[in-house]
Amino acid sequence: MISDPVVLFERAGTNAVALAAQVRDEHRSAPTRCTEWDVEALLGHMVGGTGYLLTALGIESSPSGTDAESYRDAVSLCVASLRQPGALEIRCMSPAGFEWSVAEATAGTAMDQLVHTWDLAVAIDADRRLDPEAVDAVVEMFLPQMPEIGRSAGIVGPEVPVPEGASAQDRLLGAMGRRP
Repeated sequence: MISDPVVLFERAGTNAVALAAQVRDEHRSAPTRCTEWDVEALLGHMVGGTGYLLTALGIESSPSGTDAESYRDAVSLCVASLRQPGALEIRCMSPAGFEWSVAEATAGTAMDQLVHTWDLAVAIDADRRLDPEAVDAVVEMFLPQMPEIGRSAGIVGPEVPVPEGASAQDRLLGAMGRRP
């Protein structure tokens, strides 16, 4: 299992970037499972995860573009910054309004990248399979408590029940309000 939050974020971010490279101009206005966002807005949110982590580290960053190259550069800058001595011990605010370490924020952002990579795959009709090792790590770290915290904060939709024995990916997606 992946236990290093930077490795987890790097894998989730790299896979998200690879999928973003498949987005064509005609996809950008397509709807997503996140009903308030089209593909362009979803990509903006996904890239924004790098900005959240950089800000938590006290690094000023300008908004990154939603094209694959800009997204890749943002993930790379973020990973390099997270690997600096002491970076993961810094404290920051979570999107749900509680304080946590940058290490926890990094793993949480990896979870966000994974779930939204699936949302993007659905929107552009691409392969929906997520990195199984990253999914296993996120499930181990965050289920069931984190989606409940997100629901309480209004940032995660209602849980979608999945069958007993469902895959880790389907359990993660269901917990995060997706119908796998």
